[in-house]
Amino acid sequence: MRDYLEFEKPIREIEEKIEKLSAAATSGKSSSQGDIRKLRTKLAQAEHELYRNLTPWQRTQLARHPQRPSTLDYIHELSRGFLEFHGDRAFGDDRAIVGGFARFNDRTVMIIGHQKGKTLKERMQRNFGMPNPEGYRKALRLMRMAEKFNRPIITFIDTPGAYPGIGAEERGQAEAIARNLFVMSRLTVPIISVVIGEGGSGGALALGVSDRILMLEHSVYSVISPEGCAAILWDDPAKIPDAAFALKMTAKDLLELGVIDEIIPEPLGGAQREPKAVCDLVGKALTNQLFDLTDLSTEQLLAHRDQKYRKMGAVSGLSPIQA
Repeated sequence: MRDYLEFEKPIREIEEKIEKLSAAATSGKSSSQGDIRKLRTKLAQAEHELYRNLTPWQRTQLARHPQRPSTLDYIHELSRGFLEFHGDRAFGDDRAIVGGFARFNDRTVMIIGHQKGKTLKERMQRNFGMPNPEGYRKALRLMRMAEKFNRPIITFIDTPGAYPGIGAEERGQAEAIARNLFVMSRLTVPIISVVIGEGGSGGALALGVSDRILMLEHSVYSVISPEGCAAILWDDPAKIPDAAFALKMTAKDLLELGVIDEIIPEPLGGAQREPKAVCDLVGKALTNQLFDLTDLSTEQLLAHRDQKYRKMGAVSGLSPIQA
């Protein structure tokens, strides 16, 4: 059964009318095929108008859609022989992050990603995709393993942020994230990240210091959630859409800012509408990026990665004060 978001209410109303007329026509109570055709035309027009003019806040809601393909969906669709590893060898296993070796395009790669879960039970088991320190330390252990065996790394980013609980802070949440940023910047193997849903704050960045950063069309990537931004700046939930716009968190905004390298298109209505087609598009994008990166020497790879992140946020010219 399809889940509708709040802004999709007009679409839901038309589809419900089509279902009622179709059921009536099937039972022989009505022969309103002309009305059904008109409604289908109206539905197509409404969908095109709605999804081609999404606001940043609406894109954020799509990025959080519960039926959106997850990390494990992409792993099972794009790779074979996935061998999942568990634990950080220090405290425990964090199910909010999954990772392991797999075969992708007939080569072994390390795949690591956030996993939110689909049902409420799964989401609770996965802590709603919010990792604890042991999750980031597990990811780091797997990245170092990939480097040891000279295997490329693919990460899937989909988290509202790192878990902010007291226990997580006591076990070194900030240090675990910072350590990942430091180590990823110097790993000697290619790293590609794909933002498949919500990329929130340091919890996302801990898997995102990559040679190539890709984003699905309706995913978001930001230092803070729109809700958190609105609460800090205005203390007003009504300002959430304004915060989403100001944060420049959509794929289009981030490509223009040079933060990401490629946007992967989604079907009308979002990735959850045609998950198989989206997986195929992600697979093609990963194949092309891996092909480009594997041609680089280790020295070139590290130099390009260093330049990539040094250019982010750079301002050209003098400010009025400096002038």
